Amino acid sequence: MSAPPETLPPIDRLLAIMTKLRDPDGGCPWDLEQDFASIAPYTIEEAYEVADAIERKRYDELKDELGDLLLQVVFHSQMACEAGLFGFDDVARAINDKMVRRHPHVFGDATTRDSVTQTAEWEALKAAERKASDKGESLLDDVPVALPALKRAQKLQKRAATVGFDWPTADRVLDKVDEELAEVREAMAQHDADAVAEEIGDLIFVCTNLGRKMKVDVEAATRSANAKFERRFRHIERALEAQGRTTSDASLDEMEALWDQAKKIEKGVAESA
Repeated sequence: MSAPPETLPPIDRLLAIMTKLRDPDGGCPWDLEQDFASIAPYTIEEAYEVADAIERKRYDELKDELGDLLLQVVFHSQMACEAGLFGFDDVARAINDKMVRRHPHVFGDATTRDSVTQTAEWEALKAAERKASDKGESLLDDVPVALPALKRAQKLQKRAATVGFDWPTADRVLDKVDEELAEVREAMAQHDADAVAEEIGDLIFVCTNLGRKMKVDVEAATRSANAKFERRFRHIERALEAQGRTTSDASLDEMEALWDQAKKIEKGVAESA
């Protein structure tokens, strides 16, 4: 069975390739075994790989990662088509309609002064769509459970804020951070492991809300913090290796000194840039 010809438009060729992969007569055994649930983790993984390429400014890799993500959309659409649910054209049509509907200032008669106003109008349109769809009984029902915890926390908080359930200022959130930190200390003093876990979760949730109030994407901020930790810890490893040593035979004080050295190097590079 030959591959679909390259003369086809690229998206048509991709759709034809997926159709053949899922063909019970000569298709790929692995692809044929998959369903929505088994493919979903790959979809999430590919989305993260897109974000990673962007984070690392590896735009040469971004093309391939976007292709991998597009394949996930095509894969799900093909399985849905086989089940008589919808097809790829329906997916494209739905997002086309949604983008036109949510941009009346571009495709209609509405006017938008700036991006802040447009964001508020976008949220109002989404709220109206949720109300019209009559899906679920709670304002929070359609916040995806599968989202990363920090991202979902911010979405839950943002959704609740649309009906006024929100602290008025970031300073009020800071007060709550202090309160939650005190509760962590209290749970630790009582040596209550379950309470410690619960209070740490509350503290992280409130810190996430602080990020939202300050217009910080906490998921991206945490990824940045992870990358910073990795850079500085690698500096410790390299510095010790230059001495013929490893982290296993270095003291905490020595490693902290090298950590501070890494911070100073980073600061110096930033100041000279």
